[in-house]
Amino acid sequence: MKILVTGTEGYLGSLLPPLFIERGHEVIGVDTGFYKVGWLYNGTQVTAKTLTKDIRHITSEDLQGVDAIVHMAELSNDPTGQLAPHITYEINHKGSVRLAKLAKEAGVRRFVYMSSCSVYGVATEGDVTEESAVNPQTAYAECKTLVERDVKPLADDDFSPTFMRNATAFGASPRMRFDIVLNNLAGLAWTTKEIKMISDGTPWRPLVHALDICKAIVCAVEAPRDIVHNQIFNVGDTANNYRVKEIAQIIAEVFPDCKLSFGDQGADNRSYRVSFEKINTVLPGFKCDWNAQRGAQQLYDLFLQIDMTEDVFLHRGFTRLKQLEYLIRTQQIDKDFFWSK
Repeated sequence: MKILVTGTEGYLGSLLPPLFIERGHEVIGVDTGFYKVGWLYNGTQVTAKTLTKDIRHITSEDLQGVDAIVHMAELSNDPTGQLAPHITYEINHKGSVRLAKLAKEAGVRRFVYMSSCSVYGVATEGDVTEESAVNPQTAYAECKTLVERDVKPLADDDFSPTFMRNATAFGASPRMRFDIVLNNLAGLAWTTKEIKMISDGTPWRPLVHALDICKAIVCAVEAPRDIVHNQIFNVGDTANNYRVKEIAQIIAEVFPDCKLSFGDQGADNRSYRVSFEKINTVLPGFKCDWNAQRGAQQLYDLFLQIDMTEDVFLHRGFTRLKQLEYLIRTQQIDKDFFWSK
């Protein structure tokens, strides 16, 4: 199968192509290159040939002969959405829907879209399922719901979309991110020997390791069409719903001599527990291999191996907002987030 992966120079995108290639698929990549500087360690033996291109500039010629698209190249996370909400909508919503329509016109049969459990926002019921009402609280999460809404009607006998609502990712990646909760707390524990939380840590967050997300994507692309056709899957494991304070406690236990303290600020209004029964029951071959404890140990071992410093941890290349602010400040990208000429 010929698979186009968008975002191959990102946190998840750098991990996924080798899995497909090892299974005999041909993989081509597309990435705009905003985060090239963020390389933490040499963790992949093979990778995909990547076209440096904004998804808004992809043409039908780029999609010729492609059997499946895995689309994850969007402006990532809530702070980035707050930096430039209008651009978030242009790329994450309009750009993604345009790509899906272009894929359908080009005869691409599978379209796997990286959505997010953040669409649930504030959940007042028990464990939310794929059938639960969405309640996005940010531009980033709102765009995910809009793409799902607009791409689902495109499904027909020749075009089969699948929507993967990932839990909050964690774990090591060559294109590392330290702006997601477990990775950030692990970096603080390593560099400062202290996790000093402002909040009381009571909000719930579902977590999923980056490699388990990649595993889910591979399973979705290779699954019989009728199982994944126009389906939404929460990606993770129900056992990996944690309160933020529990995540901090796990990190403090893994990282020696780490001091842990909590504040008294009230709970973040974004709090939700998620059921992952559907993906673990329906999707052939999928089961999470990682939990927070194992992921924390992976990061500790990696930091020890590469002798990670505070300067590395704080480097702009590993935090989406910092890197985009740098590219804007230095006028390397324009007001529309295109590379300057």
